[in-house]
Amino acid sequence: MAAMLKHLSQGLRVVFAVAMLTVATYAAAVEMRGDHPDTYVVKRGDTLWDISARFLKKPWLWPEIWQANPQIANPHLIYPGDVISLAYLDRVAMQPGPRTEAAPINAIPLDQVEAFLKDLRVVDEFQQLPYVVSLEGERLRGTQGQVAYVRGIADAQPGQRYMVVRPSQRFTQTRRMSNGEYMVFKEDLDFRGNRLLTETADLNTGWTNIALMEGPLELLGHELVRVNVGTVTRGEVGDVQVSTLLLDEAGREVRVGDRLIAVDAQPYDLQFFPHPPKVQLPVGKAQVLAVADVNLYGGPRDVIAISAGARDGIDNGTVFSIWSNGNQVIDRVEYGLDRSDLSVPKRSRVQLPDEFAGHVMIFRTFDKMSYGLVMEGIKPTRVGYGLKHPDATQ
Repeated sequence: MAAMLKHLSQGLRVVFAVAMLTVATYAAAVEMRGDHPDTYVVKRGDTLWDISARFLKKPWLWPEIWQANPQIANPHLIYPGDVISLAYLDRVAMQPGPRTEAAPINAIPLDQVEAFLKDLRVVDEFQQLPYVVSLEGERLRGTQGQVAYVRGIADAQPGQRYMVVRPSQRFTQTRRMSNGEYMVFKEDLDFRGNRLLTETADLNTGWTNIALMEGPLELLGHELVRVNVGTVTRGEVGDVQVSTLLLDEAGREVRVGDRLIAVDAQPYDLQFFPHPPKVQLPVGKAQVLAVADVNLYGGPRDVIAISAGARDGIDNGTVFSIWSNGNQVIDRVEYGLDRSDLSVPKRSRVQLPDEFAGHVMIFRTFDKMSYGLVMEGIKPTRVGYGLKHPDATQ
């Protein structure tokens, strides 16, 4: 009996040691906020990100620490009325509420990104899409209740719906072969898709000229903006070579040259959950391509376009940290305060570190690029800034 007790005692010590190691590892990996509440009742209008931030210093770790409840079919879905608490071993647990609300809460309010979910598409090419060849009465522009004549949908049937879109921007990415630095390249397009303006962001020197770039340009996509929606009322009949599209909306006016894409029942996700990237991207590969509605800078709750997408392992809910790129500066103590920049070779300059700017969560992913919402920031987000793992420290 004594031998058995001794053996049992040794076994318990081993179990206890393993348990303590597990707890210590867990505590090191997941940092709880010191001021977190013991319990929280989910309210209408809450977001998953904000609730996670009540408990965690890193809201993007939420899926890793959520304790699944066997009585709940999908513990990732949280509804108003649910009670969230820190339970056994500091794991977040949930007690389901009365389910008076039909829809679960989302990571962010959908109204902040709805326009980008509904009104933007990214395609490799748009020239092959059907297009508006003329408008009713040979008008220059058309709007709600008026007719547009379309080429390229010869097999269209009455009742089919199409979105009228217009090319807005063209995005490419290149890499300097000499030093491996990535650069993003943005061109504004006119309503026919012709290039208007060339802008390039260099990770080290800021804006530069396209002539300085080496290596092939890779097309990331053309951004198409929704202009209107219409319903086919008549297809190509007899010697008529166009389909007739009745415009439904009183928003932006349709022009000759605008393109058409079929309306999808639901072309985007309505639920997504914050999580770290599933794939490690090459340094400098993911950058800020554009900031919506502004020229260069954005802040929290602004939408940004980034130069990586589904082919790079990015999906909706992926969280990145945003970093300004460290410049290379002249050591004026060593070279003299009056030394000009051009007289000091680049290899002799001092490399400064990258600086943290904020976090972004991806909500719309295409093949080569994505759109994300800046969730928080300590400095403005700028075109050309790099994206890293959300836990990156430099």
